[in-house]
Amino acid sequence: MGRTRDEEAKARILDASLEVLEELGYPGVTTEAIAERASASKATIYRWWPNKEAVMLEALREAVAQELPFPDTGTLKDDIRIQVHNFVKLLNSTRGRAFKGIIAAAQSDSTVAEAFLSIWVLPRRASARRGIERYKKELRPGVDLEVLLDALYAPLYYRLLIGHQPLTIEFADQMMELLWKGLHAPSPTDQPR
Repeated sequence: MGRTRDEEAKARILDASLEVLEELGYPGVTTEAIAERASASKATIYRWWPNKEAVMLEALREAVAQELPFPDTGTLKDDIRIQVHNFVKLLNSTRGRAFKGIIAAAQSDSTVAEAFLSIWVLPRRASARRGIERYKKELRPGVDLEVLLDALYAPLYYRLLIGHQPLTIEFADQMMELLWKGLHAPSPTDQPR
């Protein structure tokens, strides 16, 4: 019975952290607010997570993993396009604005930076890498998947954080076309005659 209660409490805490994050934005979130919303104690939260950032990032990661898994359409280009479109939609949502606050905080707080890397960046990259590896034969020989992931997501993060231009689906499509030209292994029919 204890395990069921633990899992229920953990789920309540993750849900509550997302709710509080979306309502108050990153700067307004406290462990107390999460605990109150989840009807849990701060001690319960600290049993599973070292800080509020870890709770929020795990909640975001789990929600995104369920809502926006890396697609499997049967073609690499479509999978990447759908993934990028979904990520743009996320970054433009209430969650995206909260996410921006966490990224900003990670620049000056090593605890937040460590949580962001271990809870968000590494697992999301691993998921995307697995999705792309299904189509290795569609890639140019020697494409470094780590560089590909950076090239795929960095422009989105850049527009989110710098805000010099809007982060739109049209931008994502333009970026994808440029990236695709450098990635895709040309087929024999693509060769000039």
